[in-house]
Amino acid sequence: MKKTLIFSIALVSTLLHAQGNVGVATTNPRNNLDVNGDINIGKKLYVDSGTGTLLAGNEDQVLVSQGPNKPPKWKTFRIPDYLTNKYYLIFNDSFRDLNTISATNQGPSGTIGQGATFTNAETATTIVPATDFAQDTPLTSLTVAGKNFKPIAGLSQNFTVNSTQNSTYLLFETVAQQNNAGGDGSNIKFACGIFVDGLLKSIRINRLTPSPNSSTFITHTQIGGVENLTPGTHTVGVACSRLSNPVSGLTLGIGVPATTSVSNLNNFMTQSSLKVDVYEIPQNFSPVVNP
Repeated sequence: MKKTLIFSIALVSTLLHAQGNVGVATTNPRNNLDVNGDINIGKKLYVDSGTGTLLAGNEDQVLVSQGPNKPPKWKTFRIPDYLTNKYYLIFNDSFRDLNTISATNQGPSGTIGQGATFTNAETATTIVPATDFAQDTPLTSLTVAGKNFKPIAGLSQNFTVNSTQNSTYLLFETVAQQNNAGGDGSNIKFACGIFVDGLLKSIRINRLTPSPNSSTFITHTQIGGVENLTPGTHTVGVACSRLSNPVSGLTLGIGVPATTSVSNLNNFMTQSSLKVDVYEIPQNFSPVVNP
């Protein structure tokens, strides 16, 4: 017992008065105190703030490096509480296709960069809905001549998925109009598709019904969804096509007034919108660190 006490006093004295680095279980210490092994702390751990004040930190705080030549700092991790196997809304955003420079002017997309317009000469001639409108049909196969799908450029956006178990819901709304200046019966059919990563995830066929009124229009609403996308960044977009040409000379506008001659709609009234909601069963997320 006496020898142990003498050895302990000698060790403490050596540590207190040692010049240079001191090593424990190492003959080549690289810092003032270099421990090659486990450290057991029975009570408090204090950190010098750099001003001589010793800080013990609060419950659930961790030490975070502030970089070279700076003392570490106590910080709190704020991690949301998630229930197991429950879906949560992780990503939510809405996009619109509006030419803000000419927001109150009428005009087809070819002159103001909004929506998509179709003359009677741009009516699709080779569309076979049973095959062309199958799930996961590539957009590239629908933009060719004869199918004539046109993307609505302002709705092409990116969104993020974090977990492998997820459900993405898509809501597209727009206004479709034909100029019908002579009051001819319209009955123009058209189709709009929602695409994720360039693959068809929702398709809806609609039509402007016959009417004696000039410049008839309808509101087109469409919902789509996709399950269990791979984690990472994905793209979403909308494209439409004109499917019928009942009367020569009628122009179809989707997300934009049909022509510059119509007076009952403008860009702001016809703009398209797309809403993306991503629900996930949380897995590994980067926590938020508070000072």
